[in-house]
Amino acid sequence: MDRRQMLKVTGATLAGSSLFGVPAWGEELIPETQHTKKALIIGAHPDDPETGCGGTMILLKQAGYEVVSVYMTKGEGGIVGKTPDEAAAIRVKEGEKASAVLGARPIFMTQIDGNTEINKARYVEMRELIAAEKPDVVFTHWPIDSHPDHRVCSLLVYDAWRRLGYNFELYYFEVMSGTQTQLFQPTDYVDITKVADQKREACFCHVSQDMKPLYEEWHDGMERFRGLEFRCKYAEAFIHLRRNNNDLF
Repeated sequence: MDRRQMLKVTGATLAGSSLFGVPAWGEELIPETQHTKKALIIGAHPDDPETGCGGTMILLKQAGYEVVSVYMTKGEGGIVGKTPDEAAAIRVKEGEKASAVLGARPIFMTQIDGNTEINKARYVEMRELIAAEKPDVVFTHWPIDSHPDHRVCSLLVYDAWRRLGYNFELYYFEVMSGTQTQLFQPTDYVDITKVADQKREACFCHVSQDMKPLYEEWHDGMERFRGLEFRCKYAEAFIHLRRNNNDLF
């Protein structure tokens, strides 16, 4: 099996029936008979879920999943010249608009942009949110990242995954690889070519972040590069964290 075939098989694990229990994207779906499956996409700030895996979110929604965008902060520190409350109000509205484009339900948590914490209370907060939502799959930041809020988010989700008994599939997404996400070696790919324009529409809802030039400089190139790896025009890439059977603690 050559490398291209290996990537296709790996990508099919994410985009096809072996993980999600639905046919590959674009095929006619058989309605779920027991429950609607759910995906949580947990990002540190408004715009992280959209830029990291917005295309996959759209495809999950089309496949019959309930899709939830979880923002760990409200983006309080993300607009120069605005107070934290003013910035939060703007960025919450942008996140809500972007979520609507993606067909996702937004949740805003209580951490503060630029001042995120890892402590007992924050571990409990993340774990309780995930436990209440009962997801089948969770996507979040890769922990080796230049942005401290991204690292905090990743570690809180990882702890919840362990303490909840590994009862959901955990995937890491990348954002602005090279300048933020570091040392990211994908295990899984999703071809987002057919929904790339819709993903951009969602990302461009974050007007306060000057998203259009930022997207062209970083995200578009990343999607094209992952597409080259997966032999398509645009792709999103992920690292699937599988449980270590020797992990007893």
